Amino acid sequence: MFTLLEIFRDSRFYRKFVAAFVWLAIVHLIGTLGFLVIGGEKATVVDALYMTFTTVATIGFGEIFDMTGRPGARIFTMVIAFFGIAGTWYLFSTFTAFVLETNLNQAYRRRLMLRKIADLQGHYIVCGIGRVGSYVADELIKTERPFVVVDADTQALATHEERTGHELQVHGDASDDELLKRVGVERCLGVFAVTGDDSHNLVVSMSARALNPKARIVARVHDRRNVEKTRRAGADEIVSPDFTGGMRLASAMLRPHAVNFMDMMLRTDNNLRVEEIPVPATFGPRPVSTLAASREFLLVAIKGASEIWNFNPQPGDAINAGDRLVAIVSPQGRRAVEKALGS
Repeated sequence: MFTLLEIFRDSRFYRKFVAAFVWLAIVHLIGTLGFLVIGGEKATVVDALYMTFTTVATIGFGEIFDMTGRPGARIFTMVIAFFGIAGTWYLFSTFTAFVLETNLNQAYRRRLMLRKIADLQGHYIVCGIGRVGSYVADELIKTERPFVVVDADTQALATHEERTGHELQVHGDASDDELLKRVGVERCLGVFAVTGDDSHNLVVSMSARALNPKARIVARVHDRRNVEKTRRAGADEIVSPDFTGGMRLASAMLRPHAVNFMDMMLRTDNNLRVEEIPVPATFGPRPVSTLAASREFLLVAIKGASEIWNFNPQPGDAINAGDRLVAIVSPQGRRAVEKALGS
């Protein structure tokens, strides 16, 4: 019920509806005062209001006050009826137009979606859901990470939702600060600027960095001349699909088995990934052996706060606050490790 009222309040008909109500209230006020005068000493406020309402509503229950031989009283009644009926007609026509022009089901779903987005914390924002953005979204879905999609192309958003079932998406320009705030950029962990336009990705990176200095921003760049510009605008990492594709082609030729290993890992039913898990600042030093061994968790390396890497850590090696664990894990394994670390 409240959602329906919110939808109506945000529509272009809301002011017209309020104006119609105010108009009818004024008509009823004038009518009540007028009928109090017409009714004389025996008239009550309830009688006068009742007379006004039945006149405006065209119910036709008859006259409460005797108007025989009083043309002025009847002219007043006709005037009240005219303006009251006009206001009532305008009120109902406005509501009818609202119902006919508004897709209530779609508007209701959009309102619920915005509420879900408002509740998100530590999520990701994918700006652009074209070919590259779709791959990013697929990876976030497989690794069970919350995210919101932003795109100016309604067809691209509809295709994404139909293909994945993911509903947290907003139509609009991702470089707009107000839109970024609506999708929770100030509370997010990271932003993917992956539209097909380098200049647009640069502006998205700059806007996101200004609104959330702590967020990690990864931007897509086609022209390598724009790499440093985008980095200066606020992007933490720059990815060139052409460069990455070339490196992948070279790796497929020079180290085919290593590439095949990574591909097979991505296709397992457990959705195994090489993940980076931060150790919280409140974590007390513990040995690696305290992390229970599991098929869903394989510790590969520890990056210390002093930027020193410990590859293939042994059970007795220490895990300290501020470290970052690099491990091959499933989504369930990642959550189990985060829980063990107190994240």
